[in-house]
Amino acid sequence: MKSIAVFCGSSEGNSPIYKEAAIKLGRALANNQITLIYGGANVGLMGAVADAVLEHGGQVIGILPRFLQSREIAHTGLTELIMVDSMHERKAKMAELSDGFIAMPGGPGTMEEYFEIFTWGQLGLHEKPCGLLNINHYFDPLLAMFDVMERERFMQPKYRPMVITDDTTEGILEKFATYTAPSVKTYLTEQRT
Repeated sequence: MKSIAVFCGSSEGNSPIYKEAAIKLGRALANNQITLIYGGANVGLMGAVADAVLEHGGQVIGILPRFLQSREIAHTGLTELIMVDSMHERKAKMAELSDGFIAMPGGPGTMEEYFEIFTWGQLGLHEKPCGLLNINHYFDPLLAMFDVMERERFMQPKYRPMVITDDTTEGILEKFATYTAPSVKTYLTEQRT
């Protein structure tokens, strides 16, 4: 795995544990020579993970929509900062450049990014791991919701293992290293069998 996209908050949250986890993830990415692909800002958990990668000699590629340049101040110390025209273009570029995706605690934007890339995996548009770094049990309610989706048959059981989660950086990177995507059939193929 050469690059991982990290989706996370543009704020630091209400506990120092979140920033500490972002720094730890950044350090681990740098130490494992994994390039960070992220949203390009120098604020919140986004800035913390990027700074940690850079401080430990790693590579960071930020992707920032031009209209956010004044809201999410662009990080000026990155290996590369790619400016794009829209959020759609940002996410597409992140997907193109990344071998895997980790969501850390964040708000609706983080959830939207995670769910879009997770859905693309379900549809067979990629076979890359999608993980939730479950710091401070932040994602416990979401993991319970995934169980409800499966139980109520709104998500096929074969897709449940795509929900990779761990509460440690080491654990999630180990799970990424052994990840195998489920086989995907199109809707029409499934209807004929």
